[in-house]
Amino acid sequence: MRVNEKKMILLVSLMTAGLFFASCSEVSPAGGTDGKGTMAGTDGSSQDLIIQGTDPVKADDPAHNAVNFEHELDSYKPQKDRYNFYFTYKTVHPWWDAVALGMEEAQRQFLDRGITITYEYMAPDQASAEDQTKRLLEAGKKDYDVIGVDVADTEIISPVIDRMVDDGIKVMTFSSSDAGEGCKRIAYVGNTHNYQDGADLTEALCEKLGYKGKVAILVGSVGAPCHEDRARGARDTITKYDNMEIVATEYDMDSVDLAYDLTKKILNDCPDLDGIVCCNMSNPVGAARAITEMKSDAVIVGMDHDEEAVRYLKDGVIYCLGVQDCYSIGFDTIQTAVKIADGNVSGKLFPEKTDEITTVIYQKDAAVMLEILYGDIS
Repeated sequence: MRVNEKKMILLVSLMTAGLFFASCSEVSPAGGTDGKGTMAGTDGSSQDLIIQGTDPVKADDPAHNAVNFEHELDSYKPQKDRYNFYFTYKTVHPWWDAVALGMEEAQRQFLDRGITITYEYMAPDQASAEDQTKRLLEAGKKDYDVIGVDVADTEIISPVIDRMVDDGIKVMTFSSSDAGEGCKRIAYVGNTHNYQDGADLTEALCEKLGYKGKVAILVGSVGAPCHEDRARGARDTITKYDNMEIVATEYDMDSVDLAYDLTKKILNDCPDLDGIVCCNMSNPVGAARAITEMKSDAVIVGMDHDEEAVRYLKDGVIYCLGVQDCYSIGFDTIQTAVKIADGNVSGKLFPEKTDEITTVIYQKDAAVMLEILYGDIS
Protein backbone atom coordinates (compact mmCIF):
# COMPACT_ATOMS: atom_id res chain seq x y z
CA MET A 1 0.00 0.00 0.00
CA ARG A 2 1.37 3.40 -0.93
CA VAL A 3 1.91 6.03 1.76
CA ASN A 4 -0.79 8.36 0.45
CA GLU A 5 -3.30 5.48 0.51
CA LYS A 6 -2.46 4.77 4.15
CA LYS A 7 -2.89 8.44 5.00
CA MET A 8 -6.28 8.48 3.32
CA ILE A 9 -7.37 5.45 5.36
CA LEU A 10 -6.19 7.22 8.51
CA LEU A 11 -8.06 10.36 7.46
CA VAL A 12 -11.32 8.53 6.85
CA SER A 13 -11.00 6.52 10.07
CA LEU A 14 -10.29 9.51 12.27
CA MET A 15 -13.08 11.54 10.72
CA THR A 16 -15.67 8.77 11.14
CA ALA A 17 -14.50 7.33 14.45
CA GLY A 18 -16.69 9.57 16.59
CA LEU A 19 -19.81 8.67 14.59
CA PHE A 20 -19.05 4.95 14.64
CA PHE A 21 -18.26 4.67 18.32
CA ALA A 22 -21.22 6.79 19.37
CA SER A 23 -23.42 3.78 18.60
CA CYS A 24 -21.03 0.94 19.42
CA SER A 25 -19.28 0.22 22.71
CA GLU A 26 -17.12 -2.57 21.34
CA VAL A 27 -15.33 -3.16 18.05
CA SER A 28 -14.12 -6.39 16.52
CA PRO A 29 -12.21 -5.92 13.26
CA ALA A 30 -12.13 -8.91 10.94
CA GLY A 31 -9.16 -8.98 11.54
CA GLY A 32 7.51 -4.88 14.21
CA THR A 33 9.70 -3.23 13.57
CA ASP A 34 11.16 -1.89 16.82
CA GLY A 35 10.80 1.89 16.77
CA LYS A 36 13.15 4.13 18.69
CA GLY A 37 13.41 7.86 18.56
CA THR A 38 13.78 11.17 20.32
CA MET A 39 11.26 13.91 20.83
CA ALA A 40 11.52 17.22 19.09
CA GLY A 41 13.21 19.79 21.30
CA THR A 42 10.95 21.45 23.82
CA ASP A 43 11.90 24.83 22.38
CA GLY A 44 10.49 23.83 19.02
CA SER A 45 13.87 22.77 17.63
CA SER A 46 14.33 19.32 16.15
CA GLN A 47 16.65 16.44 16.78
CA ASP A 48 17.57 13.31 14.88
CA LEU A 49 14.80 10.72 14.72
CA ILE A 50 15.84 7.12 14.12
CA ILE A 51 13.47 4.28 13.34
CA GLN A 52 15.28 0.98 13.77
CA GLY A 53 15.57 -0.90 10.50
CA THR A 54 15.50 2.23 8.36
CA ASP A 55 17.96 4.95 7.50
CA PRO A 56 18.08 7.88 9.94
CA VAL A 57 15.67 10.67 9.03
CA LYS A 58 16.58 14.23 9.88
CA ALA A 59 13.62 15.48 11.91
CA ASP A 60 13.62 19.00 10.50
CA ASP A 61 9.89 18.53 9.87
CA PRO A 62 8.39 17.16 13.10
CA ALA A 63 4.86 16.86 11.70
CA HIS A 64 5.92 14.60 8.82
CA ASN A 65 8.05 12.46 11.11
CA ALA A 66 5.54 12.13 13.94
CA VAL A 67 3.76 9.15 12.32
CA ASN A 68 5.64 6.49 10.37
CA PHE A 69 3.38 4.96 7.70
CA GLU A 70 6.19 2.96 6.10
CA HIS A 71 6.27 -0.49 7.70
CA GLU A 72 7.12 -3.91 6.33
CA LEU A 73 7.05 -7.22 8.14
CA ASP A 74 10.49 -8.49 9.03
CA SER A 75 11.94 -11.80 7.84
CA TYR A 76 10.47 -13.91 10.65
CA LYS A 77 8.60 -16.96 9.34
CA PRO A 78 5.49 -17.74 11.40
CA GLN A 79 4.99 -21.35 12.43
CA LYS A 80 1.28 -21.42 11.59
CA ASP A 81 -0.91 -20.11 8.79
CA ARG A 82 -3.66 -18.82 11.10
CA TYR A 83 -3.65 -16.83 14.36
CA ASN A 84 -6.40 -15.48 16.57
CA PHE A 85 -5.76 -12.67 19.08
CA TYR A 86 -7.71 -10.70 21.66
CA PHE A 87 -6.88 -7.08 22.50
CA THR A 88 -8.55 -4.88 25.08
CA TYR A 89 -7.71 -1.31 25.97
CA LYS A 90 -8.83 1.47 28.28
CA THR A 91 -11.81 3.05 26.58
CA VAL A 92 -13.48 3.55 23.22
CA HIS A 93 -11.68 6.59 21.81
CA PRO A 94 -10.24 7.82 18.46
CA TRP A 95 -6.69 7.39 19.80
CA TRP A 96 -7.10 3.62 19.75
CA ASP A 97 -8.74 3.79 16.32
CA ALA A 98 -5.41 5.09 15.04
CA VAL A 99 -3.64 2.15 16.71
CA ALA A 100 -6.10 -0.19 14.97
CA LEU A 101 -5.05 1.16 11.56
CA GLY A 102 -1.50 -0.04 12.12
CA MET A 103 -2.87 -3.41 13.21
CA GLU A 104 -4.90 -3.67 10.02
CA GLU A 105 -1.85 -2.95 7.87
CA ALA A 106 0.15 -5.70 9.60
CA GLN A 107 -2.81 -8.04 9.18
CA ARG A 108 -2.94 -7.23 5.45
CA GLN A 109 0.77 -7.86 4.98
CA PHE A 110 0.54 -11.22 6.78
CA LEU A 111 -2.37 -12.16 4.52
CA ASP A 112 -0.21 -11.36 1.49
CA ARG A 113 2.17 -14.01 2.83
CA GLY A 114 -0.63 -16.56 3.17
CA ILE A 115 -1.10 -16.09 6.93
CA THR A 116 -4.53 -15.20 8.29
CA ILE A 117 -4.67 -12.98 11.37
CA THR A 118 -8.01 -12.53 13.12
CA TYR A 119 -8.45 -10.54 16.29
CA GLU A 120 -10.98 -8.93 18.57
CA TYR A 121 -10.31 -5.33 19.57
CA MET A 122 -12.64 -4.37 22.38
CA ALA A 123 -13.04 -1.74 25.12
CA PRO A 124 -15.68 -0.21 27.39
CA ASP A 125 -17.25 3.20 26.95
CA GLN A 126 -15.50 4.40 30.09
CA ALA A 127 -12.16 3.32 31.54
CA SER A 128 -12.59 0.76 34.29
CA ALA A 129 -10.07 -1.62 35.80
CA GLU A 130 -12.91 -3.80 37.05
CA ASP A 131 -14.38 -4.04 33.55
CA GLN A 132 -10.94 -4.77 32.12
CA THR A 133 -10.40 -7.54 34.66
CA LYS A 134 -13.67 -9.20 33.60
CA ARG A 135 -12.74 -8.95 29.93
CA LEU A 136 -9.32 -10.49 30.50
CA LEU A 137 -10.62 -13.36 32.60
CA GLU A 138 -13.35 -14.09 30.07
CA ALA A 139 -10.88 -13.99 27.17
CA GLY A 140 -8.60 -16.33 29.13
CA LYS A 141 -11.30 -19.02 28.96
CA LYS A 142 -11.21 -18.99 25.16
CA ASP A 143 -8.69 -20.30 22.70
CA TYR A 144 -6.79 -17.14 21.74
CA ASP A 145 -3.17 -17.44 20.67
CA VAL A 146 -2.26 -14.23 22.52
CA ILE A 147 -4.17 -11.79 24.71
CA GLY A 148 -3.05 -8.15 24.70
CA VAL A 149 -4.05 -5.43 27.16
CA ASP A 150 -3.50 -1.70 27.47
CA VAL A 151 -3.42 -1.57 31.26
CA ALA A 152 -6.16 0.50 32.88
CA ASP A 153 -4.72 0.36 36.41
CA THR A 154 -1.31 -1.10 37.23
CA GLU A 155 -2.10 -2.27 40.76
CA ILE A 156 -5.31 -4.04 39.78
CA ILE A 157 -4.44 -5.48 36.38
CA SER A 158 -0.82 -6.63 36.91
CA PRO A 159 -1.80 -9.44 39.35
CA VAL A 160 -4.52 -10.54 36.93
CA ILE A 161 -1.94 -10.84 34.16
CA ASP A 162 0.38 -12.78 36.46
CA ARG A 163 -2.35 -15.33 37.24
CA MET A 164 -3.16 -15.74 33.56
CA VAL A 165 0.48 -16.30 32.62
CA ASP A 166 0.82 -18.82 35.47
CA ASP A 167 -2.13 -20.65 33.88
CA GLY A 168 -0.24 -20.92 30.60
CA ILE A 169 -1.96 -18.03 28.77
CA LYS A 170 0.26 -15.88 26.58
CA VAL A 171 -0.31 -12.24 27.60
CA MET A 172 1.34 -9.08 26.29
CA THR A 173 0.73 -5.40 26.96
CA PHE A 174 0.50 -2.76 24.28
CA SER A 175 -0.41 0.80 23.36
CA SER A 176 -0.06 3.48 26.03
CA SER A 177 0.34 1.66 29.35
CA ASP A 178 2.50 -1.24 30.44
CA ALA A 179 1.89 -3.40 33.50
CA GLY A 180 3.74 -2.89 36.77
CA GLU A 181 7.39 -3.62 37.40
CA GLY A 182 8.00 -7.37 37.68
CA CYS A 183 4.74 -8.35 35.98
CA LYS A 184 4.96 -11.63 34.08
CA ARG A 185 3.56 -10.24 30.82
CA ILE A 186 5.73 -11.44 27.93
CA ALA A 187 6.36 -8.12 26.19
CA TYR A 188 5.14 -4.55 25.85
CA VAL A 189 4.73 -2.52 22.63
CA GLY A 190 4.01 1.17 23.06
CA ASN A 191 5.02 4.34 24.85
CA THR A 192 7.80 3.60 27.34
CA HIS A 193 8.44 7.24 28.22
CA ASN A 194 5.17 8.71 29.48
CA TYR A 195 6.91 10.31 32.47
CA GLN A 196 9.37 12.01 30.14
CA ASP A 197 6.57 13.13 27.83
CA GLY A 198 4.90 14.87 30.76
CA ALA A 199 8.19 16.39 31.87
CA ASP A 200 9.10 17.62 28.38
CA LEU A 201 5.72 19.20 27.71
CA THR A 202 5.79 20.88 31.11
CA GLU A 203 9.33 22.14 30.56
CA ALA A 204 8.12 23.76 27.36
CA LEU A 205 5.28 25.38 29.30
CA CYS A 206 7.61 26.62 32.04
CA GLU A 207 9.96 28.12 29.49
CA LYS A 208 7.05 29.81 27.72
CA LEU A 209 5.91 31.33 31.03
CA GLY A 210 9.40 32.52 31.95
CA TYR A 211 9.56 29.98 34.79
CA LYS A 212 6.93 31.70 36.90
CA GLY A 213 3.20 31.31 37.22
CA LYS A 214 0.24 29.26 38.40
CA VAL A 215 -0.39 25.96 36.64
CA ALA A 216 -3.16 23.35 36.68
CA ILE A 217 -2.83 19.69 35.67
CA LEU A 218 -5.60 17.69 33.97
CA VAL A 219 -4.61 14.06 34.44
CA GLY A 220 -7.14 11.75 32.78
CA SER A 221 -8.25 8.41 34.19
CA VAL A 222 -7.52 7.53 37.81
CA GLY A 223 -4.84 4.83 37.97
CA ALA A 224 -4.09 4.79 34.23
CA PRO A 225 -0.29 4.38 34.13
CA CYS A 226 0.29 6.66 31.13
CA HIS A 227 -1.82 9.49 32.55
CA GLU A 228 -0.43 9.17 36.06
CA ASP A 229 3.17 9.02 34.78
CA ARG A 230 2.73 12.14 32.64
CA ALA A 231 1.20 13.98 35.58
CA ARG A 232 4.10 12.90 37.78
CA GLY A 233 6.55 14.18 35.18
CA ALA A 234 4.64 17.47 35.11
CA ARG A 235 4.66 17.83 38.90
CA ASP A 236 8.36 17.02 39.21
CA THR A 237 9.20 19.57 36.53
CA ILE A 238 7.13 22.36 38.04
CA THR A 239 8.55 21.81 41.53
CA LYS A 240 12.05 22.48 40.19
CA TYR A 241 11.19 26.16 39.83
CA ASP A 242 10.64 28.36 42.88
CA ASN A 243 8.25 30.73 41.11
CA MET A 244 6.02 28.00 39.63
CA GLU A 245 2.97 26.79 41.55
CA ILE A 246 0.49 23.96 40.98
CA VAL A 247 -2.93 25.33 41.92
CA ALA A 248 -5.11 22.37 40.90
CA THR A 249 -4.88 18.73 39.81
CA GLU A 250 -8.05 17.21 38.39
CA TYR A 251 -9.08 13.90 36.80
CA ASP A 252 -11.25 14.31 33.69
CA MET A 253 -11.59 10.55 33.02
CA ASP A 254 -10.58 11.03 29.38
CA SER A 255 -13.75 13.06 28.74
CA VAL A 256 -13.68 16.24 26.67
CA ASP A 257 -16.83 17.50 28.37
CA LEU A 258 -15.53 16.87 31.87
CA ALA A 259 -12.19 18.49 30.99
CA TYR A 260 -14.13 21.53 29.77
CA ASP A 261 -16.15 21.72 32.99
CA LEU A 262 -13.08 21.23 35.18
CA THR A 263 -11.13 23.91 33.33
CA LYS A 264 -13.97 26.39 33.78
CA LYS A 265 -14.07 25.57 37.50
CA ILE A 266 -10.31 26.03 37.80
CA LEU A 267 -10.49 29.38 35.99
CA ASN A 268 -13.32 30.54 38.25
CA ASP A 269 -11.30 29.56 41.31
CA CYS A 270 -8.06 30.97 39.89
CA PRO A 271 -8.75 33.68 37.29
CA ASP A 272 -5.04 34.47 36.98
CA LEU A 273 -4.17 30.92 35.94
CA ASP A 274 -1.08 30.94 33.71
CA GLY A 275 -0.98 27.44 32.26
CA ILE A 276 -2.53 23.99 31.99
CA VAL A 277 -0.75 20.66 31.46
CA CYS A 278 -3.05 18.14 29.74
CA CYS A 279 -2.06 14.49 30.11
CA ASN A 280 -4.24 12.72 27.54
CA MET A 281 -5.78 13.26 24.10
CA SER A 282 -9.17 14.48 25.31
CA ASN A 283 -8.33 17.14 27.85
CA PRO A 284 -6.46 19.58 25.55
CA VAL A 285 -9.71 19.93 23.60
CA GLY A 286 -11.87 20.50 26.67
CA ALA A 287 -9.34 22.90 28.16
CA ALA A 288 -9.02 24.87 24.92
CA ARG A 289 -12.81 25.21 24.61
CA ALA A 290 -12.99 26.59 28.14
CA ILE A 291 -9.99 28.88 27.73
CA THR A 292 -11.48 30.30 24.53
CA GLU A 293 -14.95 30.77 26.02
CA MET A 294 -13.65 32.49 29.15
CA LYS A 295 -11.10 34.57 27.20
CA SER A 296 -8.22 33.38 29.38
CA ASP A 297 -4.57 33.79 28.42
CA ALA A 298 -3.56 30.51 30.09
CA VAL A 299 -1.07 28.51 28.03
CA ILE A 300 -2.05 24.92 27.20
CA VAL A 301 0.29 22.00 26.52
CA GLY A 302 -1.03 18.50 25.97
CA MET A 303 -1.00 15.18 24.20
CA ASP A 304 -1.72 13.80 20.76
CA HIS A 305 -3.41 14.43 17.47
CA ASP A 306 -7.13 15.10 17.98
CA GLU A 307 -8.22 17.20 15.00
CA GLU A 308 -9.82 19.89 17.14
CA ALA A 309 -6.71 20.08 19.30
CA VAL A 310 -4.46 20.49 16.25
CA ARG A 311 -6.75 23.28 15.02
CA TYR A 312 -6.41 24.99 18.39
CA LEU A 313 -2.65 24.54 18.01
CA LYS A 314 -2.81 26.18 14.58
CA ASP A 315 -4.78 29.09 16.08
CA GLY A 316 -2.31 29.52 18.94
CA VAL A 317 -4.76 28.52 21.70
CA ILE A 318 -2.68 25.42 22.43
CA TYR A 319 1.09 25.99 22.65
CA CYS A 320 2.35 22.48 21.86
CA LEU A 321 1.21 18.85 21.57
CA GLY A 322 3.10 15.59 22.10
CA VAL A 323 1.99 13.31 19.24
CA GLN A 324 2.44 9.56 19.69
CA ASP A 325 2.95 7.29 16.68
CA CYS A 326 -0.19 5.19 17.06
CA TYR A 327 0.16 3.61 13.61
CA SER A 328 3.54 2.09 14.51
CA ILE A 329 2.21 0.88 17.85
CA GLY A 330 -0.54 -1.08 16.11
CA PHE A 331 1.70 -2.57 13.43
CA ASP A 332 4.38 -3.62 15.90
CA THR A 333 1.80 -5.10 18.28
CA ILE A 334 0.53 -7.56 15.67
CA GLN A 335 4.01 -8.56 14.53
CA THR A 336 5.13 -9.12 18.14
CA ALA A 337 1.96 -11.06 18.97
CA VAL A 338 2.67 -13.56 16.16
CA LYS A 339 6.13 -14.24 17.56
CA ILE A 340 4.78 -14.63 21.08
CA ALA A 341 2.07 -17.02 19.81
CA ASP A 342 4.82 -19.22 18.37
CA GLY A 343 6.33 -19.58 21.83
CA ASN A 344 9.14 -17.05 21.48
CA VAL A 345 10.27 -14.91 24.39
CA SER A 346 11.75 -11.45 24.32
CA GLY A 347 15.37 -11.13 23.31
CA LYS A 348 16.62 -11.94 19.85
CA LEU A 349 13.38 -11.73 17.86
CA PHE A 350 11.72 -8.86 19.71
CA PRO A 351 12.58 -6.70 22.73
CA GLU A 352 10.82 -6.92 26.07
CA LYS A 353 9.75 -3.33 25.45
CA THR A 354 9.28 -1.92 21.95
CA ASP A 355 9.74 1.81 22.35
CA GLU A 356 7.52 3.97 20.14
CA ILE A 357 8.15 7.67 19.62
CA THR A 358 6.46 10.85 20.75
CA THR A 359 7.09 14.03 18.78
CA VAL A 360 6.38 17.50 20.14
CA ILE A 361 4.78 19.77 17.55
CA TYR A 362 4.17 23.52 17.70
CA GLN A 363 2.03 26.07 15.90
CA LYS A 364 4.37 26.07 12.91
CA ASP A 365 3.77 22.32 12.48
CA ALA A 366 -0.02 22.36 12.84
CA ALA A 367 -1.00 23.00 9.20
CA VAL A 368 1.18 20.13 7.99
CA MET A 369 -0.20 17.79 10.64
CA LEU A 370 -3.77 18.68 9.67
CA GLU A 371 -2.95 17.91 6.04
CA ILE A 372 -1.21 14.61 6.84
CA LEU A 373 -3.87 13.23 9.18
CA TYR A 374 -7.08 14.95 8.10
CA GLY A 375 -6.56 16.06 4.50
CA ASP A 376 -6.98 19.71 5.44
CA ILE A 377 -5.07 21.85 2.93
CA SER A 378 -6.68 25.17 3.89
